Amino acid sequence: MNKEIKRSLNLFTKFIRAEASLISALASLDVLDGKLTASQFGVLEALLHKGNLTSNELSSKILKTKGNLTMVIDNLVKKGFVERQPCSFDRRKVFISLTTEGKDLIEDVFPRHARGIYNCLKVLSPEEQKTLGVLCKKLGTGL
Repeated sequence: MNKEIKRSLNLFTKFIRAEASLISALASLDVLDGKLTASQFGVLEALLHKGNLTSNELSSKILKTKGNLTMVIDNLVKKGFVERQPCSFDRRKVFISLTTEGKDLIEDVFPRHARGIYNCLKVLSPEEQKTLGVLCKKLGTGL
């Protein structure tokens, strides 16, 4: 195996371990209080910050397949956190929107989640965080 491949494998291993450590640390905070799955949280967070979205738009925002997302949305509807609203100008589109209960929940949970992310990432200096962000974006858009 050549040196470049070994370096890439080493970087990949570090990247995956760092991601797993971050996810584990955030999960241990349990800011979702057992009320939401990570995917459900992602939907509520996207709707809070982006407003009403279609399933396709949500799918691209939270990186879930449309099939998986349908079940997530169905469960959020059952819990009373979101509702489906037909589009007034295109019958093929249905918007997903927060209910008052869903908005109250995500507005309560999101600040604790954001603080948890901050606490996890403060091991990196602001400049290191900025550099890592640039590199992650370059990696993601380059694939």
